[in-house]
Amino acid sequence: MMTSLVLLAAASLSQNYDLLIQGGHVIDPKNGINRRMDVAVKGGEVARVAESIPAAEARRVANAAGLYVTPGLIDIHVHVYAGTGGKALTGDSSVYPDGFSFRTGVTTMVDAGTSGWRNFPDFRQRVIDRAQTRVLALLNIVGDGMSPKGEDDAANMDPDATARMAKAHPDVVVGYKTAHYAGSGWPSIEGAVKAGRITDLPVMVDFGYVNHERNINTLFMDKLRPGDIYTHCYSTHRNELLDNGTLNPAMWAGRKRGILFDVGHGGGSFYWNVAIPAFKEKFYPDSISTDLHTGSMNAGMKDMATTMSKVLVLGVPLADVVKMSTWNPARQIKRPQLGNLDVGAEADIAVLRVETGKFGYLDSAGARYDGDRRISAEMTVRAGRVVYDLNGRAAPGHATFKYPKREAAPAAKKK
Repeated sequence: MMTSLVLLAAASLSQNYDLLIQGGHVIDPKNGINRRMDVAVKGGEVARVAESIPAAEARRVANAAGLYVTPGLIDIHVHVYAGTGGKALTGDSSVYPDGFSFRTGVTTMVDAGTSGWRNFPDFRQRVIDRAQTRVLALLNIVGDGMSPKGEDDAANMDPDATARMAKAHPDVVVGYKTAHYAGSGWPSIEGAVKAGRITDLPVMVDFGYVNHERNINTLFMDKLRPGDIYTHCYSTHRNELLDNGTLNPAMWAGRKRGILFDVGHGGGSFYWNVAIPAFKEKFYPDSISTDLHTGSMNAGMKDMATTMSKVLVLGVPLADVVKMSTWNPARQIKRPQLGNLDVGAEADIAVLRVETGKFGYLDSAGARYDGDRRISAEMTVRAGRVVYDLNGRAAPGHATFKYPKREAAPAAKKK
């Protein structure tokens, strides 16, 4: 009896890890890993990444053979300020993050300007602090964010108040956003950039409407700074493509200057007739994002994995697609602790399947492009905890699972 107890204790002590993801092909762009490796997790952190880690060393083992193991995906452009009751992106058009993140391998979402300095505290307590998903935020330069009031009133743009709110929430606010501006001049861009300079944070731009004065050449060369982000880069709404079917030279000039380009698919900002010519010229995005909201999730965009698949079937190698969805966005928002599998990093992990076959992908106009591969999420780990497991890879079989004993119902009292 004593010998059995000693052996049991020794076996327990040998289980150094809480979770072992075994047999998968690891892609970790920050660390230059692109091969079959095992990943061990302990205490919510990545504990070890090695070619062969014995299963006996872990309490739970997930078989990832034939799958890809990556850092948790970072969707840098979403709208998740839900629950206010408002008929706008600050409300009904947003979605709650946990319903759309883990099932597609996403562990971090960046809300892109849905709130401004006036309503960010409500957004934080209502959504950010209650979500299991890590939710970060780009503050809108408009004080009320993407509310029914719109985003054209320059009097509602206060870079100093916006910067103060960012300084008050440095753990969550990672930059600024300007979007949908249809007025004259450059108040939204200049205000956002001013806030960015005050706090040394990046600006993401949904450029809105262009005219003779407001054009992407002036935006890239005179208004934005290196490290600022141009989202909706394949939208065609801002003359990204010339009439002759070639990419606007302003796009190349902006990239050379250090402007970063983000997909921001959305419901009306990704078109095959722009993306295909751009990809043929090898103008690839720096980051892949969804622009998730109720108008995009059931239309052409679908989700993060589908958006990544579109970039994949347009000719970008899988390792680069993963980089555009993990390490690149982490650096764009100045969060280098994210988007990697460093030992000691918080264990945010995606296990992805890449299927081959014939798959149809829709753009924002409803046009189909046929691709031969599709990315989907098989399992997601957030802070060391399995939060999505499509096929129960990290779960014990029912025959060996120890179900908790049911408590007997209390006897009915006699009257």
